Amino acid sequence: MIDAHPHRDPLVPPLLDAQGRTMTYLRLSVTDRCNFRCTYCSPASWGGKKDLLTPEEFERIVSVFARMGIRRVRLTGGEPLIRPDILEVARRIAAVPGVEWLAITTNASHLERLAVPLREAGVTQLNISLDTLSEDTFRRISKQGDFGSILRGIDAAVGAGYASLKLNAVVMSGVNDAEVGDIIAYAHARGITPRFIELMPFGQGTPVPTAQLVERLQASGLPLVPDEEPHGAAAGPAQYWRAPGGRVGFISPLTQNFCGGCNRVRVASNGDLRSCLGGRAQAPLHTLIRGGATDAELALSIRRALGEKPDGHRFTEPGAGSSLLSMMGIGG
Repeated sequence: MIDAHPHRDPLVPPLLDAQGRTMTYLRLSVTDRCNFRCTYCSPASWGGKKDLLTPEEFERIVSVFARMGIRRVRLTGGEPLIRPDILEVARRIAAVPGVEWLAITTNASHLERLAVPLREAGVTQLNISLDTLSEDTFRRISKQGDFGSILRGIDAAVGAGYASLKLNAVVMSGVNDAEVGDIIAYAHARGITPRFIELMPFGQGTPVPTAQLVERLQASGLPLVPDEEPHGAAAGPAQYWRAPGGRVGFISPLTQNFCGGCNRVRVASNGDLRSCLGGRAQAPLHTLIRGGATDAELALSIRRALGEKPDGHRFTEPGAGSSLLSMMGIGG
């Protein structure tokens, strides 16, 4: 195991995990509540955490991570845009020295109103969740939410001039897998990069393996070819292909494990650090902050938790799903 805090000063980069991987990317959940109830993400039984961090506390955590080498921050949820103070949260984090890239993952339901203000607050990229182009299928996936607001929000995001827009669809067999070609056309017509995600074992549904999905698309007449161009750290775990209208991404946590290149750490909306999406190692950053901990003490706690980060998830092992929190509980 790698020593997770090899420096006398724990705030000095690099920020390493137990496998010696360098962490540069923080996924920060700002709420675990959502205005949708998607079957694969938000079970009806999920009540949500009540003790959420304040904008000042989020800023403090990000500033410590930035001093340790974090350069990219993504705000997640739940649905982050339901926080009434989301613009303040975004402004504070975008202004933290060392943060080069601030993104938000959203269901787009509030983007009609917030797309421009978020960009002005310093958000550089939006990842928008859109699993279907059919309102009937949307009702099947989520029992609540305004489908029309999603489409209006996407158009507002396109008009706001973001540096990068991505559209994420979780593919479920017999639910939305027949729509993948239509979603690609919809996204490319708006200058958005579509990405298709294998369903992970957090909720209901049957996943469609990426290789099978690519074969289906090629058989339907879409000339997909592997994209050999490097896309840098911002590309994340997605593998990209080229189509006539632009790139198409596939994220394959089950069939094409990408844990070997992991560079991320997660903090939940109540300040619990989780070293891995599928792991249990934690650090109670909120308790430390409210107890008067120094930045160095926070950094040491972060390094200790990352010192227990596994080499990869265990999603494919029998019974793995039963031991995991919902995606809402983990923070995206």
